[in-house]
Amino acid sequence: MPEDWDYTLQFPRDPLAPRIARRMLRLILEEHGVHDLADPAELLASELVTNTYTHSDGPASMNVRRSDKRVWVSVCDTNPQLPAMAADWVGDADAEQGRGIGLLDVIADSWGGCAIGDELFGVGGKTVWFELGEGWRDA
Repeated sequence: MPEDWDYTLQFPRDPLAPRIARRMLRLILEEHGVHDLADPAELLASELVTNTYTHSDGPASMNVRRSDKRVWVSVCDTNPQLPAMAADWVGDADAEQGRGIGLLDVIADSWGGCAIGDELFGVGGKTVWFELGEGWRDA
């Protein structure tokens, strides 16, 4: 089985999208034997995909890729506004907003985002991504 791989899931603006994205991501990671990253990746991806449904009015996509024993997940949607951590979140697990970015900051090895300008054949938007390395619990 190849060590490096790349999958993309496209989905409509649908309330089922976060659950479907979580399940597909877990399936991809488990089938490729990357069990130790399934829980944190699933949690972080779920937060990002939930944001696409909540804050965007169009379709979205999730890309999951493995390279050099690292897993990189990105989520793209049609809203160009980058998410921000709520100023009063400060690790509050019960916070209603801003929690997803706070979780990214605590769990991911690295993360970021960028706005995407208007495209010739469609609207712009943004991509938010995170990266996890195998053995992340050992660090």
